[in-house]
Amino acid sequence: MTEEAPRGPHDDHGNHGGHHGRGDPEHGAGDAPDWRREFAEEARAGRPDLARLCLLIGAVADPAVTRHDLDGAEIELDRLAGLVPYAARSTGDWAGALAALLGRREGFEGVPADYQRLESSLLHEVLRRRRGLPILLSVVWMEVARRAGAPVYGLGLPGHFVVGFGDPADLNLADPFSGGRAMTGADAELLVASATGEALDRSMLRPAEPGAIVLRVLNNIRAWAALRPERSDVALWAVELALLLPSHPAKLRYERAELLVGRGDFLTGAAEMEAYARVMDAVDPESATVIRRRALAARARLN
Repeated sequence: MTEEAPRGPHDDHGNHGGHHGRGDPEHGAGDAPDWRREFAEEARAGRPDLARLCLLIGAVADPAVTRHDLDGAEIELDRLAGLVPYAARSTGDWAGALAALLGRREGFEGVPADYQRLESSLLHEVLRRRRGLPILLSVVWMEVARRAGAPVYGLGLPGHFVVGFGDPADLNLADPFSGGRAMTGADAELLVASATGEALDRSMLRPAEPGAIVLRVLNNIRAWAALRPERSDVALWAVELALLLPSHPAKLRYERAELLVGRGDFLTGAAEMEAYARVMDAVDPESATVIRRRALAARARLN
């Protein structure tokens, strides 16, 4: 994923109305919400709320975001769900109903330029702009459909996220990035082949859990920041949020250490490298030795 430097969510629009979030309704300079703590608590809940986790990513990303904004985004999802035709519930044509509402009427879709924008990975901005990456547009579809009572799920195909309805074995799929274009099993196979050069594996058709979806969103943000060394601040908070998820790659600890060193926090970064080296001792002693050398080099930069 590649994106351009982000704009704030209030550069060209006002605050949303409504309030039904957790914690204080508004905050001043002295009592700003601890968005990271709230993210960690939600991620570890028995049934984590996907929309809330994605909105909290946006709150961490943009200091201008208030709880009022997050509540407004939730209200917008509720409003959209209320517009889903009741007929869809009797005919089972959820994909068609969502395409008509979100794709054609509301204008949710993606274009190649969206890959250049950080806002394309922030749910409150996707709701505002009606533009985003495939996975964030899919989150909008899933959350609206879920609120309307649809049997919906997300499908994290390699290189492209889509949504499905009903029994996953039926492959009743839609592509929110293209406005809700219906997809067949052959379409899914072609998409995977173009992204990986390999055949579609049945394991790729398992519905994605909220934690896996959020991790993929954060991976996209990390990839965006990796192409922009001047935005190491974005890479750092994205890694730190990923580390708060109950399930995450252990190597993220080392990535965080490297980011800290790169940002001039040599002591903390070196300590993180040494901690990761101890973990690696049991599985890859050679790599652990290399990491310890890098930790020593980071400490040497303090002199």
